[in-house]
Amino acid sequence: MKRLIETLKNIWKIEDLRKRILTTLGLLLVYRLGAHVVLPGIDPTKLQALSDQTAGGVLGLLDMFSGGAFSNASVMALGIMPYISASIVIQLLGIAIPYFQRLQREGESGRRKMNQITRYLTVAILILQSPAYLANLSATLPADAFIISGTLFKVTSVVILTAGTMFVMWIGEKITDRGIGNGISLIIMVGIVARLPFAFVAEFISRVEEQGGGLVIFLVEMIMLAAVIILAILLVQGTRKVPVTYAKRIVGNKQYGGVRQYIPLKINASGVMPIIFAQALMFIPVMILGFSSSEAATGFAAAFTDYTSVAYNVVFALLIIGFTYFYTAITINPTQMAEDLKRNGGFIPGVKPGKKTAEFIDTIMSRITLPGSLFLALIAILPAFAAAAGVSTGFAQFYGGTSLLILVGVCLDTLQQIDSHLMMRHYDGILKSGRIKGRRSA
Repeated sequence: MKRLIETLKNIWKIEDLRKRILTTLGLLLVYRLGAHVVLPGIDPTKLQALSDQTAGGVLGLLDMFSGGAFSNASVMALGIMPYISASIVIQLLGIAIPYFQRLQREGESGRRKMNQITRYLTVAILILQSPAYLANLSATLPADAFIISGTLFKVTSVVILTAGTMFVMWIGEKITDRGIGNGISLIIMVGIVARLPFAFVAEFISRVEEQGGGLVIFLVEMIMLAAVIILAILLVQGTRKVPVTYAKRIVGNKQYGGVRQYIPLKINASGVMPIIFAQALMFIPVMILGFSSSEAATGFAAAFTDYTSVAYNVVFALLIIGFTYFYTAITINPTQMAEDLKRNGGFIPGVKPGKKTAEFIDTIMSRITLPGSLFLALIAILPAFAAAAGVSTGFAQFYGGTSLLILVGVCLDTLQQIDSHLMMRHYDGILKSGRIKGRRSA
């Protein structure tokens, strides 16, 4: 406790870090307040039917990702997922289309152009999704819930929903630029955290009301949840060390190199992005179907609007594995690593410098990415097993799955950035045992 207080004091002493944390908290507060601003023309007291619709299934996940804005019929109801979907499309185009490949090689100017194209594509997606959301409101809410109706309500609501998501995207970018951590990931995490206390209390109450050992079952659930959290942390922090030897160099009176060091290659170099990308794609069938509930759907629609179905989890797991390899390929550049080693007089024992070193690193990354991606996919589909074991729908979402992995990954990433600020100012890190290994440690 004493060390925690001392660390908080050190954080407050660093003016730049203090401003970044306060800016982040302020922008997240604005986002949370905006999630409760109901669309003009809708009676906020008549939203119970919409809340019931999002109590479970994929719509429950979508509501969680939007921080409850979906079930509140908020101006930010569509959340940040349209922007993520647009980002997926642009990054995939970067593989197939030479124009986007050229933009990726242009450095900062190319990134600005790609970001601008991503924003335009986000607006196009929102213009398509907003009418579907409004159609779902019309089918779900009672007629007296609409104070204003007709074409005027639809047009203004589409504009407001589009502007709401663009505002959320702006908040995320400002957090990344002027705050601490990744803004988009923090926005998703805050929406998930907002649901956690209610899900925990609901699960506890339901177990207390049970006869015949309900509290014992709740205790077992907590132990299993703690075990899954530990596994998720190990997955995020796990590394494979590749030995490197640097040639001896004498500069003045000092000798450099001649000792063996290690390159830490992360088992999960892609962090939580494969989970977020895969989940964004799994929301597409629901959006195409007009946000219809799983109870009213049949066949294909029923399978992909129920997160406990076999088809949903198989496709979800395959997408996570694919995106893990995709994002690892973007994050880790074996050729660049081999060139840096050669330039600094380093080499991997038994491997020739240059092309052979790049191939060796690429092979190692492929080998450690496979078990990492499989483990990531396994944790992501755990909520389906938890629900099958009798855990309530709301609490099962935190029993592994997208929610837990995003919470663990984003928290570690943010803490690692705070830790870096402390270490640069010659203060002790957050953990006495050493630096926190977040996504950026690779």
